[in-house]
Amino acid sequence: MVGALAKLKSYLDYGTFQPIQIASIIALNEHDDYIGEVVGHYRERRDVLIEGLAAAGWSVETPNATMFVWAPIPESHRHMGSLAFALDLLDKASVAVSPGIGFGPSGDGHVRFALVENAKRISQATRNIRRYLTGD
Repeated sequence: MVGALAKLKSYLDYGTFQPIQIASIIALNEHDDYIGEVVGHYRERRDVLIEGLAAAGWSVETPNATMFVWAPIPESHRHMGSLAFALDLLDKASVAVSPGIGFGPSGDGHVRFALVENAKRISQATRNIRRYLTGD
């Protein structure tokens, strides 16, 4: 049993589990329509985030194609650094972002948003961010 668990764990630690690889190949080869659907979901989430941040006074460049948005910390909060800003955003706005410092020293003036939630939850997050940034 330990041997089987070790083999399974090695798949998870060092590569993608083979059944997931096979399913991915089938999806890429036989379901082109699904790819467009997924792209549409991420585009919608990105647009809701970018528009909501703009409404909060936080201007962020729209990325072309990604499931992440890399955002410079608003000038009014940049002095905090990315870690303190991310923690404050979590504590006061209930929004989790990745501090840019985690991606290297030059990332410290930024945070990264992951577009993993649906558009409704992202919209709620941007309303929380607006209240946080404006003090409303």
